[in-house]
Amino acid sequence: MSASPSAPALSALPAPAAIHQLHHYAYRAKDAEETRHFYEDILGLPLYHIIQSDVVPSTGEYCPYTHFFFRLRDGSFIAFFDLGDDQAALPSPNTPMWVNHISFRVDSKDDLQAMKDRLQTHGIEVLGITDHHIFDSIYFFDPNGVRLELTAQRADEFQMLQESKTAHARLNEWTARKQQWRQDRAAGKATPALKPQQNDRPEFKAA
Repeated sequence: MSASPSAPALSALPAPAAIHQLHHYAYRAKDAEETRHFYEDILGLPLYHIIQSDVVPSTGEYCPYTHFFFRLRDGSFIAFFDLGDDQAALPSPNTPMWVNHISFRVDSKDDLQAMKDRLQTHGIEVLGITDHHIFDSIYFFDPNGVRLELTAQRADEFQMLQESKTAHARLNEWTARKQQWRQDRAAGKATPALKPQQNDRPEFKAA
């Protein structure tokens, strides 16, 4: 995609700043204490910081909130806003529930099993352990409807480096096929959802 006439050339811009790690994800919470119990008492993430205000600093709009943060071992956070109305965030009407999620990394498959047992003891439904070849995962929902994943990495740094060498080519192929799909749709041709050019998980069959 070319730059707009008013946009400076990329070569004239400063280099991108070094982005070191995730600072936080933020979601809406129906109830702060219910959310604290889940993340601190069950998952073991300590409550670390709270911001409370009547006005949103970034937009200036009036919306009283309590913004609270749970700390991960690497210093990053998952955070929530309790807007004081006991309302949960609504799911996206055009997106399957399994698509939007956040994944936390644990050390081993044994840790996944231990966390699965812990969650199930608290009455939380857990899917998995699921084999993703380069990592194993379990899946579950928090009290706010946020889908969470715990992941134990199996691939080492060398294998991930090898994977990275083909990532751009594979994405470029997908993009080219998607562009043709868009043209066909614009021309009025029947266009079912685009399928990827290869299936990395042939062992899984549609139900």
